[in-house]
Amino acid sequence: MPCRGLASIRASFGSDFGVPGLGLGLVEMLWAENKPAMLIAALAAGCAVDAARFTITNKCSYTVWPASIPVGGGVRLDPGRTTTLDVAAGTPAVRIWARTGCTFDASARGSCKTGDCGGKLACTAGGKPPATLAEFTLGSGSGSRDFYDVSLVDGFNVPVSFAPAAGSGCHAISCAADINARCPPELKVDGGCASACLKFNTDRYCCQSGPAKCQPSDYSRFFKGLCPDAYSYAFDDKSSTFTCAAGTNYQITFCP
Repeated sequence: MPCRGLASIRASFGSDFGVPGLGLGLVEMLWAENKPAMLIAALAAGCAVDAARFTITNKCSYTVWPASIPVGGGVRLDPGRTTTLDVAAGTPAVRIWARTGCTFDASARGSCKTGDCGGKLACTAGGKPPATLAEFTLGSGSGSRDFYDVSLVDGFNVPVSFAPAAGSGCHAISCAADINARCPPELKVDGGCASACLKFNTDRYCCQSGPAKCQPSDYSRFFKGLCPDAYSYAFDDKSSTFTCAAGTNYQITFCP
């Protein structure tokens, strides 16, 4: 949970305190005048829930190009490297995924074997399946909740884990299995394992008629058996959606 800077705290409290600046002078004044409640309030305002930090690490033996929408875009991430992404509180429907087999030119245009988003390094639209997705919606305000999941509804390309920060008490999702190595022949594609919806495009697998008629299939059970915490078909909510207090930070690891 990144804290706001001194300028932001001053904007919230400076007029009330009647001080021209903010910093150690303010802290000393409040301490000297025995105003601990006001000091605590100032410090609390500086650490309001503004954003959640997502630390993204590549433990694969190969380079991946993490992508994220609607914030973040995308970067190159070599083996063993880490990047971070700060996402504003209240941001809905964020997706993060790894692209593989990419080449980009000096203008940041190119293509990827899996997860490509229209040939852009910094994505502005979703990735081409198959792609393992880390998905979340962030809460905002006191008492609100984040919701997060790992989805194989668009197929699988890279193992991933999605874990709230240590000490949060919230569930860490792991989809560490090498599904590509065990993918049914009819779902195999270059660089990944496609979903049955992508391969067959029928209501049986794509759930276009809604949850009442959408039940697990042999293919969704295949994915679920290898990654029990992940979405295996569109309405796999009960065992696949997790929640944590708003303001929590998260770790996403490729090839955990």
